[in-house]
Amino acid sequence: MSTEASSRAFDEAQTYIPGGVNSPVRAFKSVGGTPLFIKEGQGGKMTDIDGNSYVDYVQSWGPLIFGHRDESIEAAVIEAVKHGLSFGAPTEAETELAHEVVSLFDSVDKIRFVSSGTEAVMSAIRLARGFTGKDDIVKFEGCYHGHSDSLLVQAGSGLATFGNPSSPGVPADFTKHTLLAKYNDIESVEKCFKDSDDIACIIIEPIAGNMGLVPADKEFLHGLRKLCDDHGVLLIFDEVMSGFRATLHGAESITGVTPDMITLGKVIGGGMPVGAFGGRKDVMAMLSPEGPVYQAGTLSGNPIAMAAGLAAIKKLKKNSKLYPVLQERATRLVEGMKAAAAKNGIAMVTDVRGSMFGFFFSKDAVKNFDDAAQADHALFAKFHAAMLAEGFYFACSGYETGFVSTATTDEMVDQTITAAQKIFTEIC
Repeated sequence: MSTEASSRAFDEAQTYIPGGVNSPVRAFKSVGGTPLFIKEGQGGKMTDIDGNSYVDYVQSWGPLIFGHRDESIEAAVIEAVKHGLSFGAPTEAETELAHEVVSLFDSVDKIRFVSSGTEAVMSAIRLARGFTGKDDIVKFEGCYHGHSDSLLVQAGSGLATFGNPSSPGVPADFTKHTLLAKYNDIESVEKCFKDSDDIACIIIEPIAGNMGLVPADKEFLHGLRKLCDDHGVLLIFDEVMSGFRATLHGAESITGVTPDMITLGKVIGGGMPVGAFGGRKDVMAMLSPEGPVYQAGTLSGNPIAMAAGLAAIKKLKKNSKLYPVLQERATRLVEGMKAAAAKNGIAMVTDVRGSMFGFFFSKDAVKNFDDAAQADHALFAKFHAAMLAEGFYFACSGYETGFVSTATTDEMVDQTITAAQKIFTEIC
């Protein structure tokens, strides 16, 4: 398999773009090798500029639940483009998509659209602070909520709860109000409340997808809900990745825990750049222009993105029975790879939520970021490179989640398992 054109394109990109990419993980630093430059996608596959075809288990990092170039979404976008790309004024499509999302989430009375998941989370946290009149937030190690300053934190030294900046350019003053807890560990959250009486919100990925796929235990989420209720704190579910991927009605429908706010993205844009945050009516009433908490965006509610998102959500509502089908397909994929690994003496743990899947080369269950870090990421890098050579495109980091789409066929899954068996045999 030749990737000479991708290599040349990457060299040129590095001349004009920092690191040659516009999002760091795309640079393949975690797995080695040269990133592939994609020419086109169709259904469950992508083709790079060298002409190599790949079964795609990234699906643009989640948005493409119907695969590449879904006909109904593509048609909706083309029709919207005919009327203009952007107006900076309200359109009925915004209200229509808002109505569709609100009707599917019991926790959401009102919603506001933005242009990215980072923007959605940043705005939700500002709103939580404005609503509660408090400054501190609690987040969890291994959960990624975008690259806004207060969320780029790492654990403090010793027994300190408060986070330190994890990136140059982030002042310590910006992260001193961010408290870090351990995922699936309620005692670590209780410690945060002992350390601060100024907590505005807890934000969590109820189905974490940025340390690999690591769902939160139901009991843990119920514990968070009780702590929030006891202390007058808002609970925010970050479902930018899992929203409409794991289930039609959000994590609240499968955990029994109702958040005060949610953040969404990816699928609600149908492949276009969209984010959103929503919640209870009294909380959302604090948002400008109805209330004093300011948030704005020139391209928020962009008509092209709304058209794509609306087509995607309407199609999901009409085909809600696809979730068990996708879950079965994802489960068969990871269980097949796990069995192939076991035949060759390689330990693997797996998990699935709807159309999301994850696997770690580990003999122990993964419940938090520390567990994820103990997995064999060097082996993952070898596996990733070998699977690419066989024509299977997995996320280029052991800390990312995989996705199947309605365009991922049973034949593709079978081919993937067969290729994994071959690779595990060679690795051993």
